[in-house]
Amino acid sequence: MPATGNRNDPQIAFCFDISVDRQYLGGFSECSGIQWETETQDYMQGGQNDYVWKFPTRTKQTNLSLKRGIVDRALWDWYQEVVQGQGQIPLRTAGIVIYDAQRANVVSAWQFYSVFPCKWIGPQLNATQNSVAVETLELCYRRVVRKR
Repeated sequence: MPATGNRNDPQIAFCFDISVDRQYLGGFSECSGIQWETETQDYMQGGQNDYVWKFPTRTKQTNLSLKRGIVDRALWDWYQEVVQGQGQIPLRTAGIVIYDAQRANVVSAWQFYSVFPCKWIGPQLNATQNSVAVETLELCYRRVVRKR
C-alpha cells in the first residue's frame, strides 16, 4: 500500500476578505481584476528569421472590481469623495486575503497602495425577479505587494 502524503489541492476561491485602511467592508460576492501584464517590444534581428527577440517594457495592472449586495452607503460615499474632490483624491490602502476552506490559515494576501474608486455601478433592478441588489465598485491603484 502506498504511503499517504500531504495533498496539494488547488485553492478554493470563495473564502476571502477585503479591507480598506485595515477596515473590513463587509462580505463581497465577487472580486476580479487581480491581474498584471508586462508589455513587450519585438525586435527583428537581421538575418535571424526563425525567431523574434522580445524585450519586456512596462507592466500594467487592471482595476480591481468588487461586487456585493448593498448593505450600507460606505462605498458610495467613498466614490463621492473622488467625484466631488477639490483636486485632492482620497487615496487609501486596500487588502485582499484568501483563506483555506476552514478559514483558519491565510493562503495568499495582497496589499494595494494609493487606491481610489474610479467607477461605481448601481444595482440592476427587475420587479419580475427576487435577486439581491448588487453594487459594483472598481478601484484603481498604483502599487501592489504580495504579502503571502
